[in-house]
Amino acid sequence: MIGWPLIHGMSTEETSLAAWRMAIKNRAVQKGLIFHSDREVQYASKKFANTIESYRVKRSMSREGNYWNNEVAESFFKSMKTELVYGNKLISKEQMKLEIFEYI
Repeated sequence: MIGWPLIHGMSTEETSLAAWRMAIKNRAVQKGLIFHSDREVQYASKKFANTIESYRVKRSMSREGNYWNNEVAESFFKSMKTELVYGNKLISKEQMKLEIFEYI
């Protein structure tokens, strides 16, 4: 995982594009990169597709109805939320960013 924005909304700009920008800031895009995602609207949007394709990255999406495809990612986020977020006292957004960075 190389991009993980801490956001307030669920728009393409706040989610998939923010994560992509964080990822390319931290690592160079290598020739032959394949970006795999589920079929959520943020990844399927034209804006995200055009951005990814402008870097000559091949897009890959799970087949419709293939819910097991992202099981590893879903399991990770469930564990992170259980261990880090749920039941945690209210802390600042900056402190939460640090906690998530350290967790990952």
